[in-house]
Amino acid sequence: MPGAAHTGVESGVGLTALMIAAARAIETNRPDALAADAYAAHFVRAARASAAWPVHPAEVPDGDANPLWGRLGRYIGLRTRVLDDFLIHSARAGARQVVLLGAGLDTRAFRLDWPPGQVVYEIDRDGVLAFKSRVLNGLAAAPMATRRPIAADLGGDWAPSLVNAGFDAAAPTAWLAEGLLLYLPPAAERCLIDTVDHLSAGGSTLAFEVKLGVESPEVRASPVYVAANEQIGVDLLALFDGEPRPDSAGDLRERGWSTAIHTPFDFTRRHGRGPLPEPNDALASNRWVFANKPGPGVAPTLSG
Repeated sequence: MPGAAHTGVESGVGLTALMIAAARAIETNRPDALAADAYAAHFVRAARASAAWPVHPAEVPDGDANPLWGRLGRYIGLRTRVLDDFLIHSARAGARQVVLLGAGLDTRAFRLDWPPGQVVYEIDRDGVLAFKSRVLNGLAAAPMATRRPIAADLGGDWAPSLVNAGFDAAAPTAWLAEGLLLYLPPAAERCLIDTVDHLSAGGSTLAFEVKLGVESPEVRASPVYVAANEQIGVDLLALFDGEPRPDSAGDLRERGWSTAIHTPFDFTRRHGRGPLPEPNDALASNRWVFANKPGPGVAPTLSG
């Protein structure tokens, strides 16, 4: 499959899924790795657009000084670990359903140690899921939970597809929107939060990533953004939706959820590795939000 074209991941937001896979592959091969994804490198090598990208620290020009694969890559590794922990904590506290919103090339159904009876729903566009399935099937990969991919547009009405796949709105659920909301128009984000709330029984949890406000011209000129565009042709600033963002954490609180909002640097300090603040920082406005809906089986909120 290397060098083959797969339109679901070869351009636009789909290309960011390959970027994240490459960062996870590099993280996996670090001696002090925060997360391990044995499948990530296979996705990178299977697509024409990314076949020559690095998948090991030794392949990264300038090593950790590289803004893309060093700083942003370490950020993605840290985010992967933190959200792995969030999902496993939620599952062990009673959320036997996990819904990955904008699942991309996420392999948590295959690589995490799930409790018995866990179901993982993966929602994304058909082309992304088809590419992912081809690669994983070629590796004879076996999931560690019941995995149910769902082809749907998260900017539209995706709830019926989820319910038709067996989702039980009366059972606690762990929801994850990793990097998704950055790309959605505000109206779609509000609709997604409304749908998650409507489908969430007491004891459900949700984690998602947001950016605060509009970044300054100096931040938009950050080496992270420049390197992503120059090295792999991913113009993150063009892909991010530029409209004012809704206060989704505040909206959830008004609906009765409890929320905790953290900077990525909170977890850098907790784990002893990862990015730290720097001048005109492309990561400074990123926030990771963890929310619990009151009820039996609420997972503990992660703290920094």
